Amino acid sequence: MENQRIFAMPFSSVYPLLVKKAERKGRAQAEVDTIICWLTGYNQSTLCQQIESNKSYEMFFNEAPAFNPNASKITGSICGYRVEEITDKLMWKIRCLDKLIDELAKGKPMEKILKE
Repeated sequence: MENQRIFAMPFSSVYPLLVKKAERKGRAQAEVDTIICWLTGYNQSTLCQQIESNKSYEMFFNEAPAFNPNASKITGSICGYRVEEITDKLMWKIRCLDKLIDELAKGKPMEKILKE
């Protein structure tokens, strides 16, 4: 049931929290956007449209143009879960984004965050 609540959350309400987490640690909104675009395949324009559309987190990920194949390299713990052990595909995508933003907030260089 918890998953359904998360899936239904508007991405427009989650996005500012992601930005705030990064900015609190001296990182920039542009870096958050870069991570989101890298992960989902949105570009800056389509990302802005998604934020303005008030769509659910689920729709945001379902409509993502091209989920990055290198996302499978994202590992580690976030919110008490190991990313690589999450079996629900949508929750895995959400936790991948959480993990990347967490790495950004911890000061990791973008090249390492984006698994290049």
